[in-house]
Formats: sequence, C-alpha cells, structure tokens
Amino acid sequence: MTALHISTAFDAGAIEVLSLADPVDIQLKIRKDNASEFAQWFHFSLQGAAGIAVTLRFLNAGQCAFPKGWDGYRMCASYDRQHWFRIATHFDGQVMSADITPETQLVYFAYFEPYSFERHLDLIGRAAASDKVEVQHLGQTLDGRDMTLLRVTDAASSVPVEQRKKVWLIARQHPGESMAEWFAEGFLEGLLDGDDPVARVLLTHCVFYVVPNMNPDGAVRGNLRTNAGGANLNREWAAPSLEKSPEVFWVRQKMQDLGVDLCLDVHGDEGLPYNFVAGTEGVPGYSPRVQALENTFKSAWQGRCPDFQTTHGYGRAKAGSANLTFATHWVGQNFDCLAFTLEMPFKDNADLPVALTGWNGERSKKLGASVLLPILAVAPQLR
Repeated sequence: MTALHISTAFDAGAIEVLSLADPVDIQLKIRKDNASEFAQWFHFSLQGAAGIAVTLRFLNAGQCAFPKGWDGYRMCASYDRQHWFRIATHFDGQVMSADITPETQLVYFAYFEPYSFERHLDLIGRAAASDKVEVQHLGQTLDGRDMTLLRVTDAASSVPVEQRKKVWLIARQHPGESMAEWFAEGFLEGLLDGDDPVARVLLTHCVFYVVPNMNPDGAVRGNLRTNAGGANLNREWAAPSLEKSPEVFWVRQKMQDLGVDLCLDVHGDEGLPYNFVAGTEGVPGYSPRVQALENTFKSAWQGRCPDFQTTHGYGRAKAGSANLTFATHWVGQNFDCLAFTLEMPFKDNADLPVALTGWNGERSKKLGASVLLPILAVAPQLR
C-alpha cells in the first residue's frame, strides 16, 4: 500500500495530523487561527488512499468555536478542486468522524467549498474589464495584500451621480465563511449582465461599492474568523486601527467619505441551515422608516428566491441592545440607513436541500444574483 500523506501546503490549507498509522483511524486536529483561539475551518488533501476505506477522525471537534455546527453537518470533498460533493459525518459531542473510500489517489477535504485568492484576483480582473467598474485601491493588510474596492455604476446615466443611491456590499469579514465571496461573485456577475433589466435600472440609479473579500490575509492563512493579527474584523467597527484592523479602517474611512444608503454584510452561519438576514432593530437610531425598508426588502427577496426565508434566524434584538462594534450595527446607526447582515449555511438550506452538494459555491452565487431585485424594490425609498 502506498504510504498515506496529508498536505495543507496550499491556499487556505489548515489541519494538524496526529496519526496516519491506520487508514481506518486517521487522527486529526482542527487547527486554530494563526493568532487567536478560533478553530473550525479545515482544508487539506489526502494522497495514496485510492480504493481504501478510510476513516477521518477530528479529535477536537467538540472544542471548536461552534461545536453545534457539527450536528447535521456533512463534509465537503473534491477530486479535482472544481467539483465539490458532501460526505456524511458523525459527531458524538467530542469527535467528528467521516468515512470515505477515495476513487483516486488524491482527494481534498474542506469545511466549505473554498474560494481561493487566485479566484479573488480573477474576479477583480474580470470586473475591471467592464466600463461600468472602477477599481480602487484602499490600502494594505497586515500581510501586505491589497484592500480592493469596486465602484460600479453606469457613467452614461442621465441621473446625476450625487443623486444616485449609494449601495455597499462587503463580504467575508470572517475568512472561513467562503460562501460570502461566492455570493459576491454572483452579485457582480448579475450586476454586470447587460441583458438583465434589473441590473440596468439599478446601475442607472445607484452607485455600488463592493468589497468582495474584507479579510484576504485570513483567507489565505486558512483562518476561520480573524485577520493575520488575530482581530475579529466584525468586532472592530467602533474603533479600527491600522495596527490591528486596517481592513476595517480603510473601508470604514471610505464609507465616511462617500456615505451609505444601503449596506449588505455577507457571512456564513455554522449552525443554522437557512439563508436569512439580521437587521438593525437594536441600534439607538432604529426608526419606523428603516423598519419599513427592512420589511419591503425581505418581502421582495422572499418572493423572488425560494432559497431565502424569514422564519428562521437570530430573532429580533431588543431596542438599544445592539453591539456597535458589528459592521451592520455601526453602519445602520451612523448613516441612518438600511443595513443587513446576510447569513448563509455551512450545511444546507433545510427548506430546499440538495443531497449531493449541500449549500455550495454555485448556490451562493445564484443567491448573490437574486438580491438585485430586493435592492431594486427599496432603492427609490432609501432616502
């Protein structure tokens, strides 16, 4: 038998190997973020197991950041890194295990379908080819990567720029939530589809500001929640710094320079098997105007896309209880605007499950494209 080998020597690779001595008891440890205690993301390859029944055992699953996320979870696997499928797992409260007999000599596993930094650069490059897009460099991360903003609008529109609504979409503050950048890709593809009448009207009346990846360092390092310095970016919005959270510092500064009429902050949720949004009802400045906008947006999206629902979610926060270090809360309060945190599942949409793939990159893209219609529904009333 060829010796088994596990590798993480690639973009977002992350796992610790404890034992490869027995193929039916491959012992693994889910690795912490490089500068914090968060652990849940994994991404690794297994070589040399073609035709061999193997059992992967994640011994510290019960000590991870979101242990309830393993209940009902199925692991992502791929033979070519292009097509990902799900395999069943078992979680006993401490150890998560998965059985597979690989069909080829090399198989990849991940917590969710990865979105690589190369694909991120390709996304920026494709967008830059459009005459509707201006690529803006905001600054650099702690590891020296670019923070890139895409400004998207129709320069030929007769609507004066100062009268166009300012719509922001930021994605992947938590780098292990790779579905967020898949969503951003679908959103941009839909927005730049010249045959889509919704996109054409939106580009006439709005200026879109899109940050497809808020945390490129954490994404490349294979972190779940934090940047290279260990900061959870979605707890940095009240007082970001160039030393700790430059990603938030640059984006927040641009928001203050330009203004915000609508903001979508795109995430993934480890436990809930649904797509849903959380609004700003807990911030001090929450008003009936914003509540009406929220209701219109959610109703329009639910009517457009069966993958979106409003029954399951985090529940409504109490008035005055909002944590203003969160992006959505800080933006909603400071700009008196419609702001949502959008959550997608690591598992599947329980209302519309797909056995082979679960929730995946392609479904995230389609959800991203579908959000154009609810934006159109609220755009005239944003200000």
